[in-house]
Amino acid sequence: MDEHRQSPPYPPIADRPVRWGLLAAGSIAHALASAITQSEGGQLVAVAARDGGRAAEFAARHTIPRSYEGYGALYDDPEVDAVYISSTHPFHAEHALACIAVGKHVLVEKPLTLTVKDTEAVLAAARTRGVLAMEAMWTRCQPIILDIADRVRRGEIGSVRSFAAAFTVPFGYDEAHRLFDLANGGGALLDLGIYPITLAHLLLGPPTHLHVLGSTVPTGADDLVALQWMSADGAVAQVVCDSQSHGASRTVIRGTGGWIEVHGPVHHPESFTVHTDTDADSGRHDSAVENVQGDRRGYLHEVEEFHRCLREGLLESPLVPHADTVEIMTVLESARRELGVRYPQEDAPLHT
Repeated sequence: MDEHRQSPPYPPIADRPVRWGLLAAGSIAHALASAITQSEGGQLVAVAARDGGRAAEFAARHTIPRSYEGYGALYDDPEVDAVYISSTHPFHAEHALACIAVGKHVLVEKPLTLTVKDTEAVLAAARTRGVLAMEAMWTRCQPIILDIADRVRRGEIGSVRSFAAAFTVPFGYDEAHRLFDLANGGGALLDLGIYPITLAHLLLGPPTHLHVLGSTVPTGADDLVALQWMSADGAVAQVVCDSQSHGASRTVIRGTGGWIEVHGPVHHPESFTVHTDTDADSGRHDSAVENVQGDRRGYLHEVEEFHRCLREGLLESPLVPHADTVEIMTVLESARRELGVRYPQEDAPLHT
């Protein structure tokens, strides 16, 4: 990362707002548009959607000066510095590569692509073209998560021995719903499991061994997945995601000197509690408890991180580094293959 700071591959955007274009106009794009509006360094200048009427309605709602039917005009818009891509999963790679090819910086909704191969292709293209590319994994930019990770790295709870997290949302099976449609990138892993897997990876690192259990629905998409892996340091991660069941999203990190319980949904925690063993050397186990709140402003944190990277001329975010994005996609893809889940687009060539 130091070489990027010494010689930025593109002119840093430091003396004016970052001019944003939005590719797709779904519900998550509304949330990101609101975050950009709230940020100090961002300006919404264009939105594009396959449906021109929908793009125009979106533009009116968020006071965006230009709307486009189709994406070609957005690629060609000279006033767009960065594009937020929130099309459905199978189109992320194609749209990101098209933006990168014309020199646009890209913030791509998670998962960055459907496969490891496509993820590596997008990130390599961005580095070659000299533009910033970042997966929109907003969880990794949240101060609460950064605080937890820092405490774990400092050894505040000793050596981590295990991590456990679950993310369950009862959608109810509907073969027409995107979550159960393989042609549309459906599956609990990519929509739900990516969050606890990301957090486990952040705190423990990638797996040396991975075990997978789960089930699929009649369309072939995964709906229940349990993963267990061992890290290089000997810690065990246990992750569950389910698109059919209810339940609290409890997350626990256990160490040799204490433990941390994270409160609230794993993708957007509300707070956490640190329990530390204050007198372990004497054989006693007196526990000190610290309750920690955090700055919790949704998607604004990832927008601010993207702006910071552009001010510094970085090709990747230190909070969402390319290597981690690839490693997490490798876990997701390995788990899918273990369950026999395969997307119809996996063997198709990429088009820009």
